[in-house]
Amino acid sequence: MGNVPPRAFFVFGDSLVDSGNNNYLATTARADSPPYGLDYPTHRATGRFSNGLNVPDIISEHLGSEPVLPYLSPHLDGRKLLVGANFASAGVGILNDTGIQFANIIRIQKQLRYFEQYQSRVRRLVGDEAARRLVSGALVLITLGGNDFVNNYYLVPFSARSREMALPDYVRYLVSEYAKILRQLHALGARRVLVTGSGPLGCAPAELALRGSRAGECDPELQRAAALYNPQLVEMIRGLNADLGGDVFVAVNAYRMHMDFISDPTAYGFVTSKVACCGQGPYNGVGLCTRASSVCPDRSLYAFWDNFHPSERANRIIVRQFMDGTAEYMHPLNLTTILAVDANTT
Repeated sequence: MGNVPPRAFFVFGDSLVDSGNNNYLATTARADSPPYGLDYPTHRATGRFSNGLNVPDIISEHLGSEPVLPYLSPHLDGRKLLVGANFASAGVGILNDTGIQFANIIRIQKQLRYFEQYQSRVRRLVGDEAARRLVSGALVLITLGGNDFVNNYYLVPFSARSREMALPDYVRYLVSEYAKILRQLHALGARRVLVTGSGPLGCAPAELALRGSRAGECDPELQRAAALYNPQLVEMIRGLNADLGGDVFVAVNAYRMHMDFISDPTAYGFVTSKVACCGQGPYNGVGLCTRASSVCPDRSLYAFWDNFHPSERANRIIVRQFMDGTAEYMHPLNLTTILAVDANTT
């Protein structure tokens, strides 16, 4: 077993997991200038929406492998391909019309096409059988859904989607569209997929600022959206697994993971979960973090790095729940169990 490389890791989704694909695109949804990356090992902005490492980076540490490179990176080549790839792109959602204001982002269908393209590159490198084993043995993370609310349904008052559908209908539609995406991932060979639910959207500093929160209370309408969406997502995942006859998809309760430190920041060593470390305006919640923003001196004391994204320290707390969380957090298995079970079956 000594020379077996760590299992490959693939990442799909939005800015919570984008490691820099958008740097290669003409879009406003990018994090490629300071103070992003302030605490990254190179102290440079990498395109991660974080002061340092994001959730995929920290999962890679647990897998014992280097962080997976963005698919659009020119460095993703040769043996590096065997580590996996990150296809995520800030601003995307489950729906094609989500994030339209960001222009050139890699919508989820294109992320899946890139995954096919990736697989043919790996086949050329190691042959069909080894490529198939690499993909079926890989760990996959997909994070979608938040933008379908904040950058679509609730983007502007009377958005096209909110005029077209009441919230409960919209949620049902999102979940049915997500099911198609997950089936496509399975058809492309993915056999262990972590699917994160929506976080507490109404508690992000961006929403506190936008919705004029008086004392930092989370916005009830966005919280209602997340509360409707998450249980239906879990039900859909249960149904898919029953259909496929295995625990292919794992429901990750991102809502609970975030709410833990949002509702009791001091228990986790944070001074605040309301004010972002970097930004401007109320709660530092107006617009992204830029060179002109104020930046907190100690990032480890803040749950939020910018108006929407957790700090590296918050990301570490989240990944700890991925690894060891009870069934309320990770259903039906946590990542430690998955790694143990899968090691025994290979």
